[in-house]
Amino acid sequence: MYDAQGKYEEAKPLYSRALVISEAALGPEHPTVAIRLAHLANLYKTQGLYDQAEGLYHRALRISEAALGPKHPVVAIQLTNTASLYVVQGQYAQAEALLQRAITITKDALGDNHSQVALSLNNLAELYRKQDRYAEAMPLYERALSIDEAALGLEHHYVAIDLNNLAELYRAQGKYAEAEPLYQRALRISETALGSDHPSVAIRLNNLASLYDSQGKYAEAEPLYQRAYGIMKASLGLEHPNTRTVLSNYADFLMKAELTDKIIPLIPNLKMAFPGNFAKEAESKAE
Repeated sequence: MYDAQGKYEEAKPLYSRALVISEAALGPEHPTVAIRLAHLANLYKTQGLYDQAEGLYHRALRISEAALGPKHPVVAIQLTNTASLYVVQGQYAQAEALLQRAITITKDALGDNHSQVALSLNNLAELYRKQDRYAEAMPLYERALSIDEAALGLEHHYVAIDLNNLAELYRAQGKYAEAEPLYQRALRISETALGSDHPSVAIRLNNLASLYDSQGKYAEAEPLYQRAYGIMKASLGLEHPNTRTVLSNYADFLMKAELTDKIIPLIPNLKMAFPGNFAKEAESKAE
């Protein structure tokens, strides 16, 4: 719970304690220990503690391979976790090799049309998108969407994620007309599947608002940013990184659009979230 709220220092001793208990009860080479290691590594990665995370990811992968075999689907998950660390460090070649292996394992173990395969394809496509390898990313995103629609149904939350990812690829290429209906459909699915006040809905709202913002469609963007920020603040709190990202996007937009009357209510929270120059800039714009 603390992790989801962005309260990482509170979460760390709980993850560490769970790891110690699992090691004592099950032995240091048990698959459950690998899961506990991955949880703690994910936390370290989020905090930017990459060296600590890498050692835990590698140990989790080694344990999973030894206990379950190198072609088990859980091994694919551990490979993906490790790859995610390499991605944030910009080590794209290392990440790509792990993600390719994860896809092969998942396909062999679960079949070409399993939703876990779609997730693996999405991960590799995201890596390609980060490198501007759009032509390579596109068929992977499209295949992932096709798999999830067939396996999970047209209104599943995972389908919304696939649509959002594909829309992000179109937006990165300046293909706004193609991106808009995908963002809109992703938003509708997330609202139906998760409820209108879920943090994932706020992400969809933020992304659609950003699309309108980039096109100068300020009247369409502003209420979406406002709603996204309200959902994030209410559900995750101001300290959460996602809330701060949406607040930053919203404040940037308001300054650019010169909507000073809407900046003023945000000033106290901006000062709390961004005590440096950004909050000062917003306050000066509001004067």
